[in-house]
Amino acid sequence: RGDYPELSALGVDVRRGDLQDLEAVRAAVSGCEAVFHAAAKPPPWGRRSEYEAANVEGTRNVIEACVAAGCSYLVYTSTPSVVGGAEDIEGGDESLPYRKDFSGAEYPRSKALAERVLLAADGQGGLRTLAIRPHLIWGPGDPHFLPRFVAKARAGQLRRIGRRDAEVDPTFISDAAAAHLCALQRLREGAEVSGRAYFVSGDERIGLWTMVDRMLGTAGLPALERSVPAALAA
Repeated sequence: RGDYPELSALGVDVRRGDLQDLEAVRAAVSGCEAVFHAAAKPPPWGRRSEYEAANVEGTRNVIEACVAAGCSYLVYTSTPSVVGGAEDIEGGDESLPYRKDFSGAEYPRSKALAERVLLAADGQGGLRTLAIRPHLIWGPGDPHFLPRFVAKARAGQLRRIGRRDAEVDPTFISDAAAAHLCALQRLREGAEVSGRAYFVSGDERIGLWTMVDRMLGTAGLPALERSVPAALAA
């Protein structure tokens, strides 16, 4: 989306384009042995058509471009929100089915559609595909999670939803990057992992609001005390 001079300084060939522009995607993957598809329209706001255009049709373009370019491996960044639903999941694994009811949650709906398209493309034109599902990525350079919490807290607009400190299993940014490299390595080794999706986490569970309070503390802000009942928020 942006200009990254620090990458250019490292010798990276940086190209900008729209996922819906097939020719731009073809130019980006030309000559590549492996592609990491980590681009998407993120949550939470947007119309269904916007999410489908970027996340579903965009993924189809990446697949088509990879096949046309003779690319061997395609690793897709998915999300755990493609499975489950309103209920908490504890101890779940990759046997969990896709959600049946997204109830207006257009981001996970589009990611589930895209993931299915990508996994179904495994073997097409010699392309091997794999999806990983990192959960709640955080760390240095985060442009969304921490900055938004801090801005809302400083404006007095941040509230806890409910009083329960539900546990989450977040993924530190370097672990997320390592997971992508491990996925590619396993594909290169010929392991029976292609055409499948895998959860990724830091294996370090923490209460969601405990994590938020610690993040706010790094900005010199107090822990959240005010809350909104979960039913009212819903």
